[in-house]
Amino acid sequence: MKKVVEVAVGVIKRDGLYFMTKRADHVHQGGKWEFPGGKVEKNELPEEALKRELKEEVNLDVVANSSLITINHDYGDKLVSLLVFLVEGFKNEPKALEGQKEGWFTFDELLTLDLPAANKGILDALAKLG
Repeated sequence: MKKVVEVAVGVIKRDGLYFMTKRADHVHQGGKWEFPGGKVEKNELPEEALKRELKEEVNLDVVANSSLITINHDYGDKLVSLLVFLVEGFKNEPKALEGQKEGWFTFDELLTLDLPAANKGILDALAKLG
């Protein structure tokens, strides 16, 4: 049985735009755009992981977040459980700290990006928010 990797994901939203980063080519799902986040460590709550990962990856201090959706996806080589949070309150300007590309996108632009398959459910959840 494959191990499930829990990932805390931050949908960073400001003024109707969403902040995305592009995965490095050499990693799993490399070259695809994603909402930033990372693995939930042992004995760590998902919200703690969200705050830690967004600080490490994009220099954000999360001030306000809410649970958006949980997505379970089988990539064949690994199972992921995305614990997705909407982040609308934060300090600092987001900046990709790991050398990856970054950008702010409208919802319609998100629909044109090459995203990992598991991220499609996030777009569906955002569409329902309006």
